[in-house]
Amino acid sequence: MSETVVHNERRHRFEIMLDGELAGFAHYDLSNGVASFDHTEVQPRFNGRGLGTTLVQAAFDQVRAAGQWKIRAVCPFVSTFVKRHPEYHDLVVR
Repeated sequence: MSETVVHNERRHRFEIMLDGELAGFAHYDLSNGVASFDHTEVQPRFNGRGLGTTLVQAAFDQVRAAGQWKIRAVCPFVSTFVKRHPEYHDLVVR
């Protein structure tokens, strides 16, 4: 199975596709250069595959590569991800 994470700027979210099908997304609000990730969702039939972690990690990697934003973890899933992955603390605004 092929996983791809894409940035859907129009909908203010990063989406994870599994074999071309939308499996989940991480939504954000952007204000003053800070992306507040407020909701992460993986469709129930895809639960248990680690797609949420893959999605957030890829989103953070894309934010880092662009070098234009910081991140605020509002969503409980994203907040837990940040706590478990100190390598992203440089991107996080508290």
